[in-house]
Amino acid sequence: MPDTIPVASVVALLQAASADQEIDVDGLLSELDLPDNVAAKIAYEMRRLRANSDRWRRRGRELTALFSSARELVQLRDVDELLNRLVERAHDLMGTDVTYLSEFDPDTRELRVRTTLGSISSAFHGLRVPPGVGLASQVVEERRPCWTSRYATLTQVPHDSTIDAAVKAEGLVSLLGVPLLADDEVLGVLFAANRFEHAFSPEEISLLTAFADHAAVVLQTARLLARARDAADQARQAYGELSRHVEAVERASEVHNELTNLILQGGEAPDVAVALGRALRCHVKLLDADDIGEPLREAVDRSRQSGRCVAVGDDSFVVAVVGTSGLTALLLEQGEVDFGPTEFRTAEGAAQITALLNLKHEAMLEAQKRVRGDLLADLLSDSPDRRADIDARARAQGIKLGSLRSVVVLSVPSTHRRDTFHALRPIGGLAGGHAEHVVALTGDTDPHKASRRVHRAVRRAINGPVLAVAAPVADVTADLREQVDAAAACLRILPSLGLTDTAVTTDEYLPYTALFGPGETRVEEFVRRVIGPVLDWDAEHSAKLLPTLAAYLENKMSPVGAARALHLHKNTVLQRMERLTQLLGPSWQEPDYLFRITVAVRLARLTKRP
Repeated sequence: MPDTIPVASVVALLQAASADQEIDVDGLLSELDLPDNVAAKIAYEMRRLRANSDRWRRRGRELTALFSSARELVQLRDVDELLNRLVERAHDLMGTDVTYLSEFDPDTRELRVRTTLGSISSAFHGLRVPPGVGLASQVVEERRPCWTSRYATLTQVPHDSTIDAAVKAEGLVSLLGVPLLADDEVLGVLFAANRFEHAFSPEEISLLTAFADHAAVVLQTARLLARARDAADQARQAYGELSRHVEAVERASEVHNELTNLILQGGEAPDVAVALGRALRCHVKLLDADDIGEPLREAVDRSRQSGRCVAVGDDSFVVAVVGTSGLTALLLEQGEVDFGPTEFRTAEGAAQITALLNLKHEAMLEAQKRVRGDLLADLLSDSPDRRADIDARARAQGIKLGSLRSVVVLSVPSTHRRDTFHALRPIGGLAGGHAEHVVALTGDTDPHKASRRVHRAVRRAINGPVLAVAAPVADVTADLREQVDAAAACLRILPSLGLTDTAVTTDEYLPYTALFGPGETRVEEFVRRVIGPVLDWDAEHSAKLLPTLAAYLENKMSPVGAARALHLHKNTVLQRMERLTQLLGPSWQEPDYLFRITVAVRLARLTKRP
């Protein structure tokens, strides 16, 4: 045996012990011409050192994830959202099949499952655990982590048939529960569970316990803040009940005179609300459909049926504005005046006048909308006759065609067309229907700005997703139709890209629209060449390999993320990944090949292949 070992060999051995990737230790030792027993002893120590190094690296990553999750949880204030996020982070940290949180009720001393992740049984969520039963009660009573590698054989605690049935339906085998403790108060129990037999290691128990300690403090703080907010709301409501006076006859006369003058002077609906509020010394608000939620909706419906004021709480009343769209009710928030029969009849009369004024206003706007819609239709028409004198007709409506520099094409449900046009009125320009879309011409020189502004206004009006695509317009009388067609083509592609609520321009998605131009056959050939085996397998076996591959790519090549997105078990995704490797070859995840696969998958989904 040599008396010394070369420095390079020592360095190589040390690197082998601490490297992130596996290095052939036996190969390095074979080059040193050492006796077998000495080489074996060195190899054993090297592997032991490597195992310790891996364990500390893993521990460092876990701690980093733990502190990162704790910082994120601290920023949340809503208790329900906090509970959901807490379970999500614990699920990511532990990597178990199911993670759930049971909330502890100190009055009844029972536990109730509040939030779950990874569960498949609907009965599991909301499951109640009586005091002294099951592993959860043991955690609460002993205030320490408790676990079992096989729940069916657990004998240290009493079992309950309902709980056992729920655990069996969920397929849980091994469970680890840790208490959520804050100021020596048990808030609940955080569980990590697997559907296979598993002995939880001290590192896993320590990691989940540390996370639960952080989470308990944050949860307790969020609860205290929620109670403080509730107390503040109750204080404001009590304050609103002060200062009531009776001046019924004088106020009714004042309102009558004001409303009479409004009708004679051509006033509008908002003027009625101002006059009513001033006379009744209260705040009056005109409500539209977006403002009405429960319990206001029920009160408005009852008022519409009876024609009378309906109470909403202790100091607010609502009266429906019948026979109009848009404005639907007057909301009166009681102030100095104690409302009685006279005040109610006054408010009901004001609602009738509001309806008449609003009907007049809507008739004028509807006429204006039809004229402007006809102008837009003529601009998009191929007929020269319809374009005749279009500049003069536009000027008659107060519109300068030369100032319209952007066109926005919208995709909205047909049931929301009316609300969409209503939302576009303040923006100016021209708006109208074209084929299955809504087209708006604006004076914005920047299409990005026009798209965002229109999207924001329409989305707020319909309270739902909206797709908006904008394009620049140099001359509305020359190139408007071409730009509208380009935007409409882009609109058809966006849903296949996973976009259902956004504001973009045609330039941003020009490559996609170019690919799907008329006569393009190279896309089909490219898709078949890259992922043809996957498409054929799905067609022959009624399988789901293409959606699985898409979810895997969209979730940063994470089997866990793909499983969560597809609502599948991780093992199912791993089995499908093995099949993909068989079909695409072992090198399919190399950068260049993976890039081509990503493009092919996106194109296959755009063309709605099976």
